[in-house]
Amino acid sequence: MTGTSPADLANGLPRRRLLLVHAHPDDETINNGTTMARYAAEGAHVTLVTCTLGEEGEVIPAGLAHLAADRDGGLGEHRIGELAAAMKELGVADHRFLGGPGRFRDSGMMGVPQNDRPGAFWQADVDEAAAHLVEVIREVRPQVLVTYDPHGGYGHPDHIQAHRVAMRAADLAGERAFRRDLGEPHQIARIFWNCVPRPLVEEGFARLRAARPQPFPGVGVPEDVPGLVDEAEVTTVIDGAGYGAVKAAAMRAHATQIEVSEPWFALSNGLGQPLLATEYYRLVRGEAAAGTEHDLFAGVSA
Repeated sequence: MTGTSPADLANGLPRRRLLLVHAHPDDETINNGTTMARYAAEGAHVTLVTCTLGEEGEVIPAGLAHLAADRDGGLGEHRIGELAAAMKELGVADHRFLGGPGRFRDSGMMGVPQNDRPGAFWQADVDEAAAHLVEVIREVRPQVLVTYDPHGGYGHPDHIQAHRVAMRAADLAGERAFRRDLGEPHQIARIFWNCVPRPLVEEGFARLRAARPQPFPGVGVPEDVPGLVDEAEVTTVIDGAGYGAVKAAAMRAHATQIEVSEPWFALSNGLGQPLLATEYYRLVRGEAAAGTEHDLFAGVSA
């Protein structure tokens, strides 16, 4: 692994630049913690844009239960600190909230009244929200974008909206006629959606069910894992060798949302699931290499 040298710099930033767009604090580490840590360690510029503060999340530690939205509140502000701690573990210095902290509010799960709350991300005008991301894209000029599939991985309204905003911003950022006040146009070379191959997940849950003692009150099912796809849909695999412990440490930093017992973790429902150090992607825009790739920047020039 190497650091950045002056010869690597392009437009004042490292030669390789990766942008990730996520809905709430903790989504980035669960989905992409290994990827972020690896590329940051290799000297790439890694930028994370988080769309909400995650104000509607449930709270695991009893001592912090008062932060929940249905009690005293304040969970969103607390999660800003958790995100910063997680990014420190991953070595990522450039992490931002879309439009600034609190500009868009967590919408809650699909079908709850919070979906219709003024200011909820689910209610945001997609082009208006995308303009905030266009400004980041034109500043950072990433070659690679990572976000969710159109279903948001598992149907959460903020994940679906994050997908819509990210894809729209990628298009608008390259349009010369769009908002030149936001910077010079930039075309992102490669766009990936997070995914996980079903056979791998099924095998992981089988190992968890066989584990003794059981680390959590219950065991989840493969459908609990966002972005399940057939193995043939995976185009790119980022090996977790050397980064599993880093990812686990970053997940622990999101203490209100995640409980870690390596190589497993659980969310607030207490149902264990595999902690996947190796991460998987589906290339949806850009030139694909033959066979399975092991680098998001494959074929990309500065």
